[in-house]
Amino acid sequence: MDDAEAPSGASALAPSVAVAEAPAESGVMSLVDHLAELRTRIVRSLFAVVIGASVGFWFGEEIISILKAQLPYKGPLVALGIGDPFAIRLRIALVVGVILAMPVIVWQIWAFVAPGLTAPERRTIRPWLVLAFLFFALGVGIAWLVLPFATGFLLQFQSEELSVLPDARKYFDFVSTMFLAFGLLLEFPIVLVALSRVGVVTSDLLRRSRRIVILGIAIFAAAVTPGGDLVSPGVLGVTMFLLYELTIVLIRRSGR
Repeated sequence: MDDAEAPSGASALAPSVAVAEAPAESGVMSLVDHLAELRTRIVRSLFAVVIGASVGFWFGEEIISILKAQLPYKGPLVALGIGDPFAIRLRIALVVGVILAMPVIVWQIWAFVAPGLTAPERRTIRPWLVLAFLFFALGVGIAWLVLPFATGFLLQFQSEELSVLPDARKYFDFVSTMFLAFGLLLEFPIVLVALSRVGVVTSDLLRRSRRIVILGIAIFAAAVTPGGDLVSPGVLGVTMFLLYELTIVLIRRSGR
């Protein structure tokens, strides 16, 4: 009697076992798994920044001399606080760390996002990872070229009554903020292309939003560039607009 009932009992348990095993076979990550994965990617990115910052701190004196040479002012830079020289060295090291770690940061962002995309979406977006770093480097390079013109524009307003004695900390804060702003804001074409690949935006939508985007570019360029000069936001705004138009062409040629 017991032997006869055993198969029916086993068959009754089989569906529940299958249901219990289904989530494990589906490959869907839980919220806790997502948070753990995000923490891992952030830790790896920060570790790369720390390594890059160590390089920047080691060569801090040389970097300070190079950046000082871009200022059309031949006198000494004045440190007003006792801790300013160390703070300047630390800030420069941090900016250098972010620049050097950008390939790792881009890859960690991709590694976190990629599992949520389909195989065709991953294939189309993957080549743009290299361009993401190149656009960041392009932004830093443009900031380097604009720097002497921006500082020269600001210094031309000094007179006999208003003589400028540059504060070292403010100058290097100005330079580092400018470099990061140019580098990060030039990443937006990569974001637009990625959004087009997953069907969020289209070339037609970007064309119809051109006026709003131009206004937004002007506001952002003026807000994120320090110093109050006209050269920095002007160059950044024009560069962003040209990249925006180029992005529209690329998205349209891809059929989206």
